[in-house]
Order: sequence, then C-alpha cells, then structure tokens
Amino acid sequence: MTLYIRRESSKLWKRFYSELTTEIGLLAENWKYLLAGLICQYIHGLAAKGVHYIHRPGPTLQDLGFLLLPELGQERSYISETVFTSVFLSFFLWTFHPFILKSKRIYTVLIWCRVLAFLVACQFLRVITFYSTQLPGPNYHCREGSKVSRLPWPKSAIEVLEINPHGVMYGCGDLIFSSHMIFTLVFVLTYQKYGTKRFIKLFGWLIAFVQSLLIVASRKHYSVDVVVAWYTVNLVVFCLDKKLPELPDRTTVLLPVVSKDRSKEENHKLLNGNGADPADWRPRAQVNGKIDSNGVHTDNSMNGA
Repeated sequence: MTLYIRRESSKLWKRFYSELTTEIGLLAENWKYLLAGLICQYIHGLAAKGVHYIHRPGPTLQDLGFLLLPELGQERSYISETVFTSVFLSFFLWTFHPFILKSKRIYTVLIWCRVLAFLVACQFLRVITFYSTQLPGPNYHCREGSKVSRLPWPKSAIEVLEINPHGVMYGCGDLIFSSHMIFTLVFVLTYQKYGTKRFIKLFGWLIAFVQSLLIVASRKHYSVDVVVAWYTVNLVVFCLDKKLPELPDRTTVLLPVVSKDRSKEENHKLLNGNGADPADWRPRAQVNGKIDSNGVHTDNSMNGA
C-alpha cells in the first residue's frame, strides 16, 4: 500500500512539474495580456467608485421584479454574495485542474487570457452605460437617509486612486448592468465550451438563473440590470469568441509506433505514456524499400533486387 502511494505521488509530482513548466513558458509569452486584463479590472473599479461620487439617492423606481419576487431583506443579502463567491472560486479552481488531473483540455494561462478579454469588453460597455444615466440605487445603503449613499468629494489624488473592499461592497450608482452577472455568465459560458461534465454545465446555467433572482430579491440591482447583462454578455462572448484565436486542442494525443514483436505488457506501458522511446514517436516513411519489424529500412537497390 505504501509503495502504491509513493508511486502515485511520484506520478502526480511529475505531472504537476510538467504542467508547471509548460504554463511558465506560456506565461512568458502572454504576460502582457494578463497584466493588461488585470489593469483594466482596476480601472473598472475606479470607474465604479467615481460614479458613486455623483450618485444621488432618490425614491426606488418601479420594478416588475420587485413586485414578483419576495424581498430577502438586508439581513439576508449575504445569500447572493455567497452564491457568487462559490461560482467564482469553483471556476478559479477549475482553471488550474490540468496541474493535477489527467484530463487536460485547456491551458491555464490561455484560458485566463480569454476570460479577461471577455470581462474587459463587457466592463467597458458597462462603464459607458452607468455613466450615461445614473439611477437611484435600490440597495439599502444607497437609499435616502443612508450615510454612505453619497461619497464626500476626495481630498487628494491618493484617495481617488485607492480601492478598498468596503467601497466595493457598498458602492452606488454602477447599476446598468450587473457586474456580478458579467462574471457569472462569462464563467458559465467558458465552462460550457471547454468543460467536460454535462451535468456541471446544466448546473452552471441553473446557478446563473438563481443568481439573477437573488440579486433582484436582495434589491442590489433593478431587473433591467440583470436582463441587460444576460443578452449583452452572451453577445459579447459570442462575437469575441469568433475573433480570438482558438485554444490549442489538448485532446489529440499522438500514439507511438509499436512494432509487432513487442509484448502486450510493453504496448500497455506505451499507451499509458510509460517507457516510450522518443524515437518511436517519429513517423517512419518508406523510401524505395521496405521496413522490417525492427524499424530498420532495407534498401533493395543495394542488393541488386
């Protein structure tokens, strides 16, 4: 039993090291795209903070979702955040599964380059939209009488450029369209294309729908914010997916050339990637002669045949 655990641990480490080496090479080639995507996330945060300065609290607008869905209340607003956090962490961990699992359809660096491109495009449209028209926030801390419904004007440039978790959780004015739905739908659409488990894909769409209802029931967004997110994100991902280069297919694996005199045990090892001679992976083309069972080319012209 101990020997088996050691052998499996050794295989896991080799797989991890091999994947890490590959990903470091991809990171060296694509770090500029990842850095640009992360910088855009910061800019999006600054834009959301900026619109809070010009937000004006007012009466909550009439909304069909507010009429149909029961209000969860301020004390249960954590439910939608818990669902979103679960979706975010689950997707984040899934993108690193090639380091451990044998089934590898994606490269972690390349999949995050693609995801960040989707997020940046959607967030760019979102910033334009919520700066065009500021709606009175329906969230509890954005209503009239709340101390944080309006931000005091900044006193220094540092105050403008800093982003704190409190501001992210208690922002106002950045309504159309929902940032939570951008992330959720981008993650679900990405797994829909590159994931392998059908039931997880269906479960992902169910969670996205439930997340939509929870956001409205928690009064964090109007129904229009969620509805616009659903068709905007899907259209953006559809269009960009056609323009971006496709990810390399990792499912196509070349099998080594196996000679007839190998034993069944040797063939089994080769198919599992153990003990394969690198020379066996090279294609052997026939040139004016025959190839014997040992892979040695016999030139008939030398024998006068």
